[in-house]
Order: sequence, then C-alpha cells, then structure tokens
Amino acid sequence: MNITVLGAGAWGTALAIAAAARPGAPHRVRLWARDSAQAQAMAAERENRRYLPGAGFPAALSVLSVPETALAASLADETLIVIGTPMAALRGLLHRLRDLSVPVVWLCKGFEQPQEDASGVPVAGLLGHEICAQVAPALRCGVLSGPSFAKEVAAGCPTALVAASADPAVCALLVEAFHGHALRVYANDDVVGVEVGGAVKNVMAIATGLCDGLQLGLNARAALITRGLVEMVRLGQALGARPETFMGLSGLGDLVLTATGDLSRNRQVGLLLAQGLTLEQAVASLGHVAEGVYSARTVVARARSLGVEMPIAEAVVALLDGQLRPQDAVARLMGRDPAVERR
Repeated sequence: MNITVLGAGAWGTALAIAAAARPGAPHRVRLWARDSAQAQAMAAERENRRYLPGAGFPAALSVLSVPETALAASLADETLIVIGTPMAALRGLLHRLRDLSVPVVWLCKGFEQPQEDASGVPVAGLLGHEICAQVAPALRCGVLSGPSFAKEVAAGCPTALVAASADPAVCALLVEAFHGHALRVYANDDVVGVEVGGAVKNVMAIATGLCDGLQLGLNARAALITRGLVEMVRLGQALGARPETFMGLSGLGDLVLTATGDLSRNRQVGLLLAQGLTLEQAVASLGHVAEGVYSARTVVARARSLGVEMPIAEAVVALLDGQLRPQDAVARLMGRDPAVERR
C-alpha cells in the first residue's frame, strides 16, 4: 500500500512511522511537511526532531518535499492520503485534494473556527466531515481517532483506534493501513459521534487539568470526567450521533486518556492556568497545538444553537476568555442547583 501523510506534527509523524514499520509487510509511506526547511531536516536526520525527537524513521518511510500547490498532482497514484494537520488547515487541504479519486482521511480533532458566508454573516464552526461536505463533496473520506499519544504510538506501545467513514471500503482501507501488532483498529460508520468525541474531550481535558492543578482531589476528577461525558453525549445526539459511540474508544476512551494523561497538551493547559499563568503563556509554553483552546468556544456555540446544556464547557470558555478565575470556575460549577442524574 502507498500512503502519504500530510502534516509532520507529532501525531502525523507517529502514524507514518507505525505504517512504515509494520512487521512482515510494511507500507511505502511518505511524510509531507508544509515547512520546506523542516522537510529537509527530516530527510537528512531520518527523524522529526522538532515534534517527535528520538523516534527514528523506518526504511520504508521517506519525506515528500513538494510545495503545497503541487500536492494534488503528486498524490494521484496513492492508495491512501492521511491529513495530520491541525483543524485550521483541514479546509484548505481538502479543497486542494477535492478532485482526487484516492480516499482521504484526517486525524485532527475539534471544530473549525467560525467562518463568514458571502454576506459576512458568521457561520458556526464545523466538524471535519461537515467541512468536507462543503468543499469536497465527491471525495471518499473518513476519520481516524481514538485514545492515542503520538510518543507511545511511535514507540510501538499497544494502542486501539477507530476508523470512521460512511463508506465501508474506506474503513477497510484504514484497517489495512494501520492494524498491526501494536495498533488495533476498529471500524465504525458513526462519523458524527467519533468526531464529536474527539472535539469535546479536548475541552473536558482542560477542565480536568484545572481541577488537578487546584488539587481538588480524585473525587472531583472522577465527577468532572463523568459529567463531561454526559455533555459529550448530549451534543453528539443533538448533531445526529449514536449514544453508544461515546461508550467506545473515540468517546470515553479518548476522554479518559486526554483528561488524565500527562502527555495531554489540553490537560497541561488546565494545569498551567491553575498555576496562575495567562492563557497566552500557557499555550506558548507547550510548543504544540492544544486544539481544545481553539475549539472550546465553537463547542459551546454549537451547543447553544441546538439548545444543549454544557455547563462544564461553558465554564472552560469563560476561563479561557478571562471572565472567570480558576477558583471561580469551580465555584460556578459546584454552585449549580441540585438536579436528577440523567443524560
């Protein structure tokens, strides 16, 4: 199989390494970076020292060095194209690839920032599949998601992911591409549920990092994760997802990992805010994108437009916008009126 991964951040690089290192039958994999200097460095050093230092490239992994304007022409003969950029770059790449017959899947998790229509009216931020329906409706597409840290995948640690697409052939292709001795890939046709899980868990991870940074205890962490899952299910169902999807890897699994794992950038944002850093200082210290920071407002906006109650997400947005101090965010949540536990 011939695979090209577009985007040489930590996660795109890790999956490229995993596909090229499959025992017995490694795929021919190419890794593309928008930054030509980074591409040259990776080709010379046989690793991505900027985003995934110490993870050497297998022999079957090469670096694709072409300008973005030439991407579509260089990808026409691939078996699978994987977009591993942040959500902000997804629309532009899908537009460039819109006429290809090659299946295209993405790894990014979150909502796009709100756009403006031709009249200048703001349009709610979209999930990946909604963006694709707008700019590349004929494209065979899907998403690969689930609880996974790039460093562990590159190191060959056991990991389970979900391949989601409305096209069973795309799911089967993703399984063939990445399922192996260290990666287990499950197929799912609930694209909405898989994408909502990947987006909302980042926001909840910020909240949980804040909780832990304020040393509120394990009881508080358990309550926050559980109620965060409820908010995830509410929004997902309102957007057309199946509730059972959120009990799987892309929902509960990814939420637990991102909210509790110290490799989580979104969790780190919450921890740093609890220490008194500003949002700008917290984000600058990471050196990587924390998607929850950029998608939290859109999560809340979509929820409000659908009449979905998401008090934890609302508190996170107020905190990120500087309207609440960390201690006040906790007080707001704990001061809510009593309620019956239900979804």
